[in-house]
Amino acid sequence: MNKALIALAFGGLAIGMTEFTMMGILPDIAKDLQIEIPEASNLIALYALGVVVGAPTLVAFSGKYSPRNILLFLMLLFFVFNGIFAIAPNKILLLTSRFISGFPHGAFFGVGSVVAARLAKPGKEAQAISIMFTGMTIANLAGVPLGTYIGHHYSWRITYAVISLLGLITFLAIYFWMPKMEASKTNNVLKQIRYFTRWDAWLMVAVIAIGTGGLFAWISYIAPLVTDVSNLPENRVPVIMVLVGLGMFFGNIIGGKLADSITPSKAVIIGFIAMAVCLLVVFFIAHITYLAYPMAFITGMISFSIGSPLQMMLINNAKGAETFAAAAGQASFNIGNTLGAYLGAVPITLGYAYNYPSLIGVSMASMGAMLAYVFWRKVVRVKMNV
Repeated sequence: MNKALIALAFGGLAIGMTEFTMMGILPDIAKDLQIEIPEASNLIALYALGVVVGAPTLVAFSGKYSPRNILLFLMLLFFVFNGIFAIAPNKILLLTSRFISGFPHGAFFGVGSVVAARLAKPGKEAQAISIMFTGMTIANLAGVPLGTYIGHHYSWRITYAVISLLGLITFLAIYFWMPKMEASKTNNVLKQIRYFTRWDAWLMVAVIAIGTGGLFAWISYIAPLVTDVSNLPENRVPVIMVLVGLGMFFGNIIGGKLADSITPSKAVIIGFIAMAVCLLVVFFIAHITYLAYPMAFITGMISFSIGSPLQMMLINNAKGAETFAAAAGQASFNIGNTLGAYLGAVPITLGYAYNYPSLIGVSMASMGAMLAYVFWRKVVRVKMNV
């Protein structure tokens, strides 16, 4: 395997850990900072907001530089601000560093997708890109449970120090393994940005941002869900996170195959409907302790099966602006992160149990399915008829 693709996978691992580990150790952070869990969930929203701001901004301003240099800069930014987050002595620095640590996320996957495709043999571009995203699935399968375990038994600050170190390892891997590449001569910033003057581009943003919010309304509060509602001991939370990660790993594979079989748009519609149904089941059976284990796997699998189809929908709909669209897609995904975490906190603050955020997830996933159906009818079918 091309070592440069392994370097990109390291980046996916580091980014996946910094985003998703927060959900598993949210109670530990809240306890350490002496705040309530809904207030601590602002750290989830701030990271997502950082992705939203950083993805289009960094892609737009870095187009004239070599992709290798851009990736190096992004991982240096990741290393520094995750490190600051791990040692921040006060709340202002903690919140600021968490926000800025989200900047490299979308830009890394946007630029990384283009680099992976350029490194691939003809006809193997999609497989090369999937290697990069494998890092994120490994993060959910192994990295997040490990980070959750460290956060529970030692300190959440050690967890994020390890994540920061992964950023440095990725930086070194890119430096030594990534070949030097010239900046794209056809990269026109205005042309990339012009993509968002189209109504269908904003419909795509809404599909991702609202639909994937269903996932985050559930997973943002999964630790207190399984301890307070399912009555599992705290030491079982890492096990739950392993099962979620394993589900996401298989869901990523299933989603890609489904998109190839029945078109990405139809796969997304089916995926969001299945997510809504699954989250509704979680709401009603969360109090049954032994069902927490299989539902963690099933919900993770169904929720993450939409990732590949959504990415394909973006790329297919953004000819000539693929890099910007791919980065903006990650930003949209993290708008969903913000919306899901924020709206999921509403029933908790009103005094309801931790299974009620799943109902918020049901409504968001259902809305995502409806918007995806509109996209299919008004955009995909029209282009096919043409």
